[in-house]
Amino acid sequence: MKPLNADFRSDTVTRPTEGMLRAMCAANVGDDVLGDDPTVQRLEAVLAERFGMEAGLFCPSGTMTNQIAVKVHTRPGDELICSKLAHVYNYEGGGLAFNSGVQVRVGGDDYGRLSAAEAESLLQPMDNVHAAPTRLVVAENTSNKGGGTTLGLPALQELGAFTRTHGLGYHLDGARLFNALVADRERPEDYGRVFDSVSICLSKGLGAPVGSVLLGSKDFIHEARRIRKRLGGGMRQAGYLAAAGLYALEHHVDRLAEDHARAADLAAFMKDLPYVAELKPAPTNMVLFRLAPGHDGGPLLAHLEARGLRLIAMDRHWLRAVLHYDVGDAEVRELRDALAAWPG
Repeated sequence: MKPLNADFRSDTVTRPTEGMLRAMCAANVGDDVLGDDPTVQRLEAVLAERFGMEAGLFCPSGTMTNQIAVKVHTRPGDELICSKLAHVYNYEGGGLAFNSGVQVRVGGDDYGRLSAAEAESLLQPMDNVHAAPTRLVVAENTSNKGGGTTLGLPALQELGAFTRTHGLGYHLDGARLFNALVADRERPEDYGRVFDSVSICLSKGLGAPVGSVLLGSKDFIHEARRIRKRLGGGMRQAGYLAAAGLYALEHHVDRLAEDHARAADLAAFMKDLPYVAELKPAPTNMVLFRLAPGHDGGPLLAHLEARGLRLIAMDRHWLRAVLHYDVGDAEVRELRDALAAWPG
């Protein structure tokens, strides 16, 4: 088997750049659990200011920031509304039930979009004692299972107006929010006006090795810090990791457009492959494609692995390639050649 040349499984596989490693080594650190790590404090403050929110909380992962947010927004026995494709519903290990004791009502299209009108149809009547009371709406931008779809600020604002009308919490899983901001040319502070809480992941397209930040009001983050403690999410000299996040925010945001361009080119190439039955739109850094009937993802992945290339299977028929700063034009050419050579 050929040594690994390029890993397209996810943008989480990126490794710190030399500049990022230098920033990490030079970080001024304390003990974040005791509240005195200056680099963590700076990261939290920088992101809170950028999004126009009051405070932030640095956590090990986006799953943790999402789960903390749901826990703060809800009580056991409540219900939340989200897309049927939402990461918080599909990929967080049943954490909604395990951590918060809530149940879920899902809707939306095959690209991760949930309209205000559909959310209205999913809302449980608050005076019906037979139904779990709806407390929270969760949106995800960009949508992972939707193929990196951007939801667009106008639609999110409309959904936010629905939540305010009914007194619901509104949380954004912004694991790849900076991809959406770059693709749609939106401003982060506009998101801070719409959502009660926002989760920002630093270890995907931005390229930090670890970490996500949860944003919200001071009171919200105070309670979130308590939940983080209960979940074991406190880290001591976390400033070394926070420094990577600060470096990523300064150096790696604008370059996301390069990943988007490569993804669009790859998708354009793949639509003509005889064994590809369907492609989801590729507006950001992901290419999701479905194999035609009679084709199985396993043999294709093995064919690519033998050439030192990795993709990931979403299921037996849907596969995903993700662009990031560790795969450039040369690696994409290798992938295209390998895809073209597969007999199917």
